[in-house]
Amino acid sequence: MISAREAPDQGFDRRAQFERLYERYATDVLRVSYFYLSDRQQAEDVCQDVFIRLLTKGPEIQAGHEKAWLLKVALNRCRDLWRAAWVKRVVLGSPFESIPANDDIDEHTEKSELMETVHMLSPAFKEVVLLHYYQGYGIVEIAAMLGVPEGTISSRLSRARKKLEAMLKGDEAP
Repeated sequence: MISAREAPDQGFDRRAQFERLYERYATDVLRVSYFYLSDRQQAEDVCQDVFIRLLTKGPEIQAGHEKAWLLKVALNRCRDLWRAAWVKRVVLGSPFESIPANDDIDEHTEKSELMETVHMLSPAFKEVVLLHYYQGYGIVEIAAMLGVPEGTISSRLSRARKKLEAMLKGDEAP
């Protein structure tokens, strides 16, 4: 385990851990936050909050689980903002419009349409789709991150896929 509260004489350097994790995972935290909130400024704020929490609270993070911890904290912070009464739920564009892609125009259009459709899903479906398909986590890992049973994650993924298929075919409204 990596503990940010270990004494300096034990060789732990909180600042070095922070810099290493920030360098490695800040883009993922920002991308997940932006996908969830559709607001670049709020996503940047969430990203900043996550890394400030890492630096100041110094939780114990099991080696190899750093990304999962960071994304869990980011999702929790996003949910808090989403639930806040003052947040206006207005989508001003594709959640990944600021993330460039080197695709053909047709493929880019298709991906953009898929992203917009995923973004229309309920938060519960959206976060499992994001974690599974865009961040590469398995059902067991997502269940642990979100604190829900594995069966619930499987169910949400299945229902989200069916809902996406219907929405993309035009059979179902968001």
